[in-house]
Formats: sequence, structure tokens, C-alpha cells
Amino acid sequence: MFERKRTRSVVEADMRQMLAALRHRGPDEFGILLDREIGLGNSRLSIIDLSGGSQPIANEDETLWIVFNGEVFNYIELRADLEKLGHRFRTSSDTEVILHMFEEYGPQCLNKLNGQFAIAIWDKNKRRLFLGRDRLGVRPLFYTHTSDGALVFASEIKSILSTRRIRAEIDPAIVEQVFTYWSPLSPNTIFHGIKECPPGHFLIADDQSIQIERYWKNEFPIDTDGLNLNGTPRVEEVIEEFRALLIDACRIRLRADVPVGSYLSGGLDSSTIASVVRRHTTNKLVTFSIAFGDQKFDESEFQIEMAAHLGTEHHVVRATHSEIADVFPQVIWHTEVPLMRTAPAPMFMLSKLVRDTGFKVVLTGEGADEFLAGYDIFKEAKVRRFWARQPGSKLRPQLLKSLYPDIGLAQSSASYLAAFFGEGLMEVDSPVYSHAIRWRNNRRTRRFLDDRVTANSNNAGVDEVAATLPPEFKKWSTLARAQFLEISVFLSEYLLSSQGDRMGMAHSIEGRFPFLDYRMVEFCNRLHPRLKMRGLTEKWLLKEAARPWLPDIIRRRPKRPYRAPIHRSFFNDKTPAYVREVLSPGSIQEAGLFKSGSVEQLVRKIDGGRAIGETDDMALAGIISTQLLHEQFVKNFPSIPSLSSKDRVKVCNLNPKKL
Repeated sequence: MFERKRTRSVVEADMRQMLAALRHRGPDEFGILLDREIGLGNSRLSIIDLSGGSQPIANEDETLWIVFNGEVFNYIELRADLEKLGHRFRTSSDTEVILHMFEEYGPQCLNKLNGQFAIAIWDKNKRRLFLGRDRLGVRPLFYTHTSDGALVFASEIKSILSTRRIRAEIDPAIVEQVFTYWSPLSPNTIFHGIKECPPGHFLIADDQSIQIERYWKNEFPIDTDGLNLNGTPRVEEVIEEFRALLIDACRIRLRADVPVGSYLSGGLDSSTIASVVRRHTTNKLVTFSIAFGDQKFDESEFQIEMAAHLGTEHHVVRATHSEIADVFPQVIWHTEVPLMRTAPAPMFMLSKLVRDTGFKVVLTGEGADEFLAGYDIFKEAKVRRFWARQPGSKLRPQLLKSLYPDIGLAQSSASYLAAFFGEGLMEVDSPVYSHAIRWRNNRRTRRFLDDRVTANSNNAGVDEVAATLPPEFKKWSTLARAQFLEISVFLSEYLLSSQGDRMGMAHSIEGRFPFLDYRMVEFCNRLHPRLKMRGLTEKWLLKEAARPWLPDIIRRRPKRPYRAPIHRSFFNDKTPAYVREVLSPGSIQEAGLFKSGSVEQLVRKIDGGRAIGETDDMALAGIISTQLLHEQFVKNFPSIPSLSSKDRVKVCNLNPKKL
């Protein structure tokens, strides 16, 4: 908290309240820095330097102070360089390394950090606050400006709201964004007046100004679509370099003073990570998986196969329909955003299993699909561009039958494929060509939105996103453009947040992502498109690189997206009372975000046993989650008990006589 107008001082009680709202993120101990107009706080999940890494931490002359959430994995190498430059350390923590890096290089130190982080540094002499967030937004960082001039920031919105200096108000325009793109567009949040520091950015604030600057951007080489693959390094050399990078990305992510486990979905990505750990490190490998009671979503057969292949100590949580619905309100409390799917709920259950097993850290496979072209949406765009060259072809659209096996396109008629995927077929110059069908298709989910929500709608799917694209975007390959949209709109804003950080930290579990090592990201972005997608074979390079590591049954199996049941979870013989309550006409009208008649019709349809499609399923999740947000954050935001004398709290008061 930064009282920029200096009309009041930050007091310890303010910080204790904010930290109490973040207890789940770091229950081991708490740290507070107070210096007249500034208050910094940290809820610590002790992973590195368990005894000596307490925050806040100062530099040698105590002119700079830091609190930090996350990990910097190359801190050992950075520390050695800093010691050669004359820096002296009091701890063995990565936190102190960051502070000395900032002292030496200023904000550009972020370019040297290999990690996932949200950082706050107070410059005591300059009375200046620095906030920094990792390149892809693995760790969250939110802020707001209060009416009396304060800058309040935290890792979660509930911590900001706990100050009672701003009230939660759901922004209708952002509800529409969620129902279009499945998440808010950065820097927006679902709550009016609360923003996120975007991935790859830092913020500098003093009593005169607040500046937000980008220090890293996700970029690709100029168009490689027409280049000959022979113009790139030999494929064997690329594979070897990729393997070496991935092994090192895994190795440094095992740096911890506590045990590190691994998620195992049964798919290519997590199986590869687990295999690298088994083959190239000495760490004991303990793996964790989700099994579904609904066989349509279950992949436990492949998880068991892979665990047996690796010889791991394997743990499984079973997610049934009723259990998914039971935990959903807790999931929404932690995501702080509406969800168009229930997939985070089993991840919430899985992180509890990890914690109950005695672990704090897990490796996971997120990022491979985005940076190595693993999703069907990339194939869809490729097929549609191929089809657009001969729009009258009857054969080319048949290629689409191989996509989206989870929704059964293989059984679709030729006329259906032509009508559905043919919309906008010839608009190949559109900057959002790859994602236009997905976003346009969400018109069906948006029909539930109240007219007041859609009153100021623009050309959803084009104008909002197109305005944010970098100038060089149009010069990239068609695959690179599709990847950029998926990474910036879906990966950072949904996958790494609602399904990643929030579900892990709900039970004090830190996820680590080797495929998101920035060296891996930049390497993959430089690759020729055919090394990522060869024909319609996704993640070609990863499959080739993993040959020595995986059994063929895992390496060759088609991509299966991670999903969880929606309407069957909420409506069954154990339907929770809250579902009926938040969908009741009274609750819908009170929140004012949806058409109560349309919602009633959907509920009657489900109660009547009639089949509902994918878009209605997603709309149901979106409506329930938005209504829960209104209930939990707007209508009945709870009084969170502050830290007590029983909590371990380190307080550094730089001006005790003046406070």
C-alpha cells in the first residue's frame, strides 16, 4: 500500500488485514515493512532458505527493501555474478538476489531473471515504489487507485478489498469479455477500478506519477511461411538443442529446500517433464493425477501406464460430478473471475491432494501446447486457409473431421462443417482469422447477458483484440499469429491464472512450468512453423525430442484437451442448494447481469433431460460463476480475521516514532 498523497501513514493493522486475506498463498510466516507512506507485506511459502529467507529483506545499507512472491530459478548463477561485483549477502534466498540485481541494474534486471514472480521494492531515499511481474504472468499482481490517492496492490483482489477502501463492483463490459474470450483482456479484471499489472511489465510510482512499462514481449520472426525448411539449422541439431534446454529448465526448477513432485495427466507434455526428471536428475519422483468418475473425461489409463513406466510413487484424486459442484464456490473465491468451464475444480482438488501428501512444489506441463502448436485451433486455422484457396472444394473441409474429438466432429455432416467453419472463410487477412470462429461462436453464450451488459458492444473478437496487437504482428507467419493470440488471450489470462496459480495456491502449492522457461519460449518462437506443426501433426518437435523418453503409446496418442463435466456436475441427484439459489429469478435480477427468462429456460431444459450443446454448457458455468462472484465479493464480502499473536510476523518499522 502506497499513500501517495501522504495524507495518512500506513499502519500495521492495514498490512495485517491484507496479509490475512492471502494466508492460503503463504501460511508459513508473514513479513511487514512500514515507512510512513508505504507498507509492504509478504505471506511466505517457505521453499528456499527455510530459516534465513524471511521477508522483507534489505540491501547492505538498507536503502532498498523487497517483498516477493514466486521463484527465480537462476538465482545461484546470478548471485555468483553479483558477488564478483562486490555485493554481499546475508541470506541464501533468491529474494535477496533479486534486490541486489535491482540495485545493480535497475528495472532492466527483470530481463536477467529466469522465473515466475511478482516483486515489490521500496527505494527509501527516492521515496519510490517498484512493482514487477514475470514475462508470461505466472504470478498475479493487481492494483487500484483509491479515491484518497492511495495505490493499493496485492497478489489477489480479495486482499485489496479487505482494506475496505474500495468496494467490489462487477464491470458489465468485462463480463461480456469473459463470455467472448473466456477471460478478461489485460489489464482488465472483472471488478471496476481494479487492474492487473500486465505480464512482462513493471510499474514505478512516486508521489508525482505512476508509470507502467513493458520490459519483455512475446515476439516471432518475420514471416517464415514461405521459407524453405532447409534454410534452418539441421533438424537433428534443433532437436538436440531443444532437449538440452528442456533438461536444464527442469533441472533448475527442482531447486528447492523441500521435496518437488510432478503432475502427470497421461498426455505428452506432463509425461515428458516427468521423464526428464526421472532420467536426468537424482530427485525422487512422486507424481499426482486426476481421475474422473465420468469416463468421457477420464485419462487414468494413460496416467497409470506412464507412472508404471517411470516407476514413480503415484497419487490420484478422483473427481466425481458431485465433488466438482461441491468445491465450485471455493474455486470461484480463489479465481476471482467468472469461469466458462469447470476444469479448475479438479485442479483445486488435486492441489489439496499434493498438500495432504506433504508437498509444496510440483512441476507441470503447461505451455507446450501454446509454444509448440498443440491445440486444434491451430490446425483449424491451417485447414481453413487451405480450404479458402479453393472455397468450392468438397474435400478440403473434410479435413476438419479430424479435429476436436471431444465434441465429435468426425460424425458431422459435410453440410454442417461447411456452414459452421465456412463463416468468414475468405477473411484470411483478418488479424484474428485463427480465433474468429471461436469468438463468434460465443454469440450463443452471450444471448444470456442482460441488455445493459451488451449495450455498448463493439465488433467482439476483432476491435478489442486488434487494438492490442503489436505493429509487426502482420509480418509474422500465420501460425505465429495464431499462437500469439492464444498465448496473450488464453494462456496468460486464464490457464496460468484460474487453472494454474489460483488452484495451486488455494492449498499453498507452487506450480513450476519448464516449458515456460523464457529460454524455451524464445527458442520455440524462433522455430520454423513446420518444426511445430508438420501437416496436421501437432507438436512435431516435442514428439521427436521425446522419443528416447516416452513409450510410444504416450508419445503417439492424439492430443486430448483437459476438460471437466459441466451441467452433469451441477444438475444430478445431488444438486447443491447454491446452484438453484444463484440461478433463481430473484438472484439473477438482483445481480442484473443476465436475462432471468433465458436462464430459467436453460434450467428447464436441463431439468427436462434434454441435451444441451457445448456453448450452453459453457454459458451455464459462466452464469453460475458470475452469480457466485456477485454473492461472495459484491453482496457478502466477508470479514476476514486479521493476523493474530499466534502467527509468525516479522515487522520492520523504519520510522517507529513517526508512525
